[in-house]
Amino acid sequence: MQNPIAIGRKVNTLKFATLFIFIVVNHHKKDNFNMNLKSKEFRKYAHQFVDWMADYMDNVEDYPVKSQVLPKEIYNQIGDNIPYKGEDIETIFNDFKKIIIPGITHWQSPNFFAYFPANTSPPSILAEMLTATLGVQGMKWDTSPASTELEEKMMEWFKKAIGIPYNWTGVIQDSASSATLASILTAREQKSTYKINQVGFDGFTKFRVYCSEETHSSIEKGAKIAGIGKENVVKIPTDEILRLRPDLLHQTIKQDINNGYQPLCIIAAIGTTGTTAIDPLNEIAEIAEKFKIWLHVDAAYAGSVLLIPEYQHLIKGIEKADSFVFNPHKWLFTNFDCSIYFVKDKNALVNTFEILPEYLKTSTDGVVNNHCDWGVPLGRRFRSLKLWFVMRYYGLEGLQNKLRHHIELAKWFENKIMKSSEFKLIVPRNINLVCFHFKPQELSDIKKLNRLNEELLHKLNATGIIYLTHTKVNEIYTLRMAIGQTNVEQNHIEKAWELIKEKATEIV
Repeated sequence: MQNPIAIGRKVNTLKFATLFIFIVVNHHKKDNFNMNLKSKEFRKYAHQFVDWMADYMDNVEDYPVKSQVLPKEIYNQIGDNIPYKGEDIETIFNDFKKIIIPGITHWQSPNFFAYFPANTSPPSILAEMLTATLGVQGMKWDTSPASTELEEKMMEWFKKAIGIPYNWTGVIQDSASSATLASILTAREQKSTYKINQVGFDGFTKFRVYCSEETHSSIEKGAKIAGIGKENVVKIPTDEILRLRPDLLHQTIKQDINNGYQPLCIIAAIGTTGTTAIDPLNEIAEIAEKFKIWLHVDAAYAGSVLLIPEYQHLIKGIEKADSFVFNPHKWLFTNFDCSIYFVKDKNALVNTFEILPEYLKTSTDGVVNNHCDWGVPLGRRFRSLKLWFVMRYYGLEGLQNKLRHHIELAKWFENKIMKSSEFKLIVPRNINLVCFHFKPQELSDIKKLNRLNEELLHKLNATGIIYLTHTKVNEIYTLRMAIGQTNVEQNHIEKAWELIKEKATEIV
């Protein structure tokens, strides 16, 4: 018979071990519970975040437009390692407000006149919240039919609204840079009868890409990535208002052919980055048609204006082109990223990018569109949802009214520059970008004027009240006033004009 004392000890030991295991397990359960944000907690913080978002939209003008932090100021406030133990949302959100917000340049301020805008709007933000919640990866029709089919319908809406030929097909890319790369790659494959994708560049090493001296740097980047080479991007001189000269394009192409080169692609700009110059598309298209060269039309920023019927003449000749891109995420109140890309020959695009490993095969292949085959990335965000919200919320009339309003504001600012004795318009206004510089009457030396205008730009941006950027036009340091932020109004332009005059007076 066992000793009762020994039995008691064993029982107590077993109880202690059981209690210890219970504590450990429940401690881990507690940790796991804390790390999984349950719906009650999620709802609490979601409401808190939305309140902050709404306050931000109401008060964005109170922030310095351009972030005033110094290099590494944000970096040095962030820990060197991943936290070993998880932290609560309240702490993280407080750090967001304390550390991150001071390092934000506020693109959504109506006093943002730099670069081109990257607009949002309330319906777009709400749709982005839904997109984030759904977490869709829309690479194929099967992975979310709504993502594919809504995108198809949005492309049809835009095709009709901006005057793209009915037999073209559209898809959403992430940016105009990606769309331009897609065009160069498709032109390359079509020209080589799709051999370069199969066997490489053997026999196809003398391609040429043509654009104006004013077109976007993404063309050079696309040529580099596509294996064409930066040195084979031929930049055609421009006329007095910075448009590509068709006569010089024609002459250059003929010379290149005589020298053994293969003209591959022409990029025409409807709104260059520096000055929104509008290339003469119809004349360029006739040259492309004559020499059987792929013609891509880059309307990344200015393309939004095509929603207004009186501006659709800007793409006269589009039916002779091969592809076209514009970005709703610039001037059409839709969160970045969202780039609308149209092609005349859908099969050429798909044949360039299609690849079908076993793990991507589905029963609907060949029946539906799989947009992973329409560009460089396999993965695709559900971008069409925010576009759908914006188009429906504002309606075509509402969008046209906002765009026209921004153009009228730009006309007002242009008129102020033209009437001033100490400011000068550098090129005629195109749409809603005004390019100007400060020119005191007693100064004519271009180097001194450039230094003066650079100083003026830095002084303006240092105030935090407005934000401008610059370009150079014929070696003249030029200030750019891009008037297209979603909520910009007359009072913002008037305030900017007064500040520009004030700071100009100070530096003189």
